[in-house]
Amino acid sequence: MDEKTMALFEQLEGKDKAFQMEAFLQLKEEVDQEVEWAYEMWDKLTDWLTDKDNHRRSRGAQLLAGLAAHSDPEDRILDDFSTLWQVTKDDKTVTARHSLQAIWKVALGGNKQRDLVTSHLEDRFKDDEQMHHTLVRYDIVVGLHQLYMEMDDHEVKDVALSLIELESDKKYKKKYQSVWR
Repeated sequence: MDEKTMALFEQLEGKDKAFQMEAFLQLKEEVDQEVEWAYEMWDKLTDWLTDKDNHRRSRGAQLLAGLAAHSDPEDRILDDFSTLWQVTKDDKTVTARHSLQAIWKVALGGNKQRDLVTSHLEDRFKDDEQMHHTLVRYDIVVGLHQLYMEMDDHEVKDVALSLIELESDKKYKKKYQSVWR
């Protein structure tokens, strides 16, 4: 791993919240493209998914989703997806939402990943019993839209539009539809 990236991870673990955020944003930008250090940090990031610190859980999920999209030729995410998915259901709403908002990136890693992500998102959208289900549904619709924009995959669009049709509340249905206009 290059010194700059190593320094960013050290900064991420530091005490200064501003420096942590700066490092995290830079790392998020890095993982949105192929990086050579993915497997050097993979195990650490998967450990963060179950850390007692919700910031680590959130950061681990977001960084891992980016790595899975661009830097996982061994498809390790297929083994770690269930742990990553659990963070999208975190007790801390902000942690859950940040993770859910990033999970679509995993689908960029290949067809198996796309099918895994979309099936989980479909099931999650249909779950009316979850807390903040309208926010969760909105995040799912936005994530599917982002995936569609990246892949131009009409199956993804069809999934999203069929999910929106399941919404019975006109107000929320309109809100979800606005994402696709």
